[in-house]
Amino acid sequence: MKPVTSQKNVLVLILMAFCNFAGLAQSTQSEASKKLNVLQQKFVDLRFGMFIHYNIPTYANADWPDPDADPKLFNPKKLNADQWAKAAKSANMSYGCLTTKHHSGFCIWDTKSTDYNVMNSPYKKDVVKQFTDAFRANGLKVMLYYSILDTHHKLRPNQITPKHIEMVKQQITELLTKYGKIEALIIDGWDAPWSRISYDQVPFEEIYHLIKTLQPDCLVMDLNGAKYPAEGLYYTDIKTYEMGAGQRMSKESKVMPSLACLPINTSWFWKTDFPTVSVRKPQEIVDNLIKPLNAASCNFILNVAPNRDGLIDENALASLKEVGKLWKNEGPTAALPALALPVISSNLAIDQAANSTWSDDMNIMDFANDDSYKSSWTSNSAVKKPWLEIDFKNEKDINMMVLAEQKANIDTYILEYWNGVEWKKVFSGKNEDRIKIHRFDRVWTSKVRIRIEHSKETPSIAEFQVFNERRS
Repeated sequence: MKPVTSQKNVLVLILMAFCNFAGLAQSTQSEASKKLNVLQQKFVDLRFGMFIHYNIPTYANADWPDPDADPKLFNPKKLNADQWAKAAKSANMSYGCLTTKHHSGFCIWDTKSTDYNVMNSPYKKDVVKQFTDAFRANGLKVMLYYSILDTHHKLRPNQITPKHIEMVKQQITELLTKYGKIEALIIDGWDAPWSRISYDQVPFEEIYHLIKTLQPDCLVMDLNGAKYPAEGLYYTDIKTYEMGAGQRMSKESKVMPSLACLPINTSWFWKTDFPTVSVRKPQEIVDNLIKPLNAASCNFILNVAPNRDGLIDENALASLKEVGKLWKNEGPTAALPALALPVISSNLAIDQAANSTWSDDMNIMDFANDDSYKSSWTSNSAVKKPWLEIDFKNEKDINMMVLAEQKANIDTYILEYWNGVEWKKVFSGKNEDRIKIHRFDRVWTSKVRIRIEHSKETPSIAEFQVFNERRS
């Protein structure tokens, strides 16, 4: 007689296989976090580098030139990337980062994605290649800047098409396959007040995974420090602060790998008055920027803008040399704590139906998923065991929940999802972080909730976020 396998035994085998897969997924997730933590630490330990804003705006006396500016404007007579690299070395910088494409869409490399590029200018040479070759030859690491916002190609709010997204992917692929090892790609114009392009309109998760596929060790930095809480890594491997735009690191935040940037001049791209206007003082650069930022696990990148000949002005060169006399990289900074992988997916909870126990006056449940960290749902103090629920109405795949507070307060809670029959726990316990990230194996659900067991003060939630994160 043939052995008979009962339905019960089959279910047990399936469950065992699922558990083994789940364990493997969690292990892989942990290994990925550890690998990223090493790269984050190495980046912070670089301490100080050179931003180089050089592109068609250099020839327009404006940071945002006419989107239809003629490529013939780009015509440097003495461009010397080796001069840039030696200037960086003189200040004891560790790396350089070049603006391959800024907001007006002009590409300064030999791209096949558009005719709006340096090869159709009178210069007709690949500036990105010259930059990468020169900086490596001088023992400096190489990073690149790339703008998602592109006013020439009309890649801006309410006009984005699939062709735009393909162009972005093609351009990033070129930059990460033609110029050797790129330590980091600094991306601008995503989810920024000056662009208003969301992470869904140009899909962040797709682009992030493309970058990591092309160069697994390339850090992705999105200039989005203003919107997201200092304690959480949202849509970036490194927290970024554009100090010239008023973005400042919180004094309380010293545990996130960070980058802060400012120009040595009065603006990012070269202006006609730069040779005669005073540059940032060397002692100020060292004492007020490099040292305190490094002490807060923050790398500082100083922008130095080449002029229309393609050379750095003498006043900037002199300041950099003086910086090099006052400061040198003394090695590793303080060790960073173990950090979770960044949040890179679309938040499924935004503007979905929210329900809760009694709220405090106007701070009702809808403020907990409005995509704003400045508003919050607050429980009424009379409620002893408050809860908050997000109702999707229809089933969705999810594998991560994040709880964001305006300040760390809730410390003991239960996270659950509805499986169609009953509530199932994905977390129950204590977590005192301000940004509480919970990854778990994918489940299918129509609603999720948090049940708050204890908090130091009246419970308050800025954002209750839900994700279906892509995992390899």
